[in-house]
Amino acid sequence: MNLDDQFLRYFGSSDLAAVTPAALQAGIEHMRVDFGLEQDRDRRFGLWTLLHMLGAAPDLDVAFTSSADQAAARRFIELTEQHDD
Repeated sequence: MNLDDQFLRYFGSSDLAAVTPAALQAGIEHMRVDFGLEQDRDRRFGLWTLLHMLGAAPDLDVAFTSSADQAAARRFIELTEQHDD
């Protein structure tokens, strides 16, 4: 999963600063739909991390049924919060 490809797919630009608020919201909504339909575990996790970074990820207990996936998502959150400090 290439980040620039995902930005182009969902937002029409690899530069999020150039995306209008309406296009950002539409892209996030499209991503949420794709997340809900995605069957591939790795791709699903990748979509969730991108949604998380955009402040639009579903709660862990809703997003992941696997406790291992929930734990990985919690660790990702912890790592991103440590980076912000």
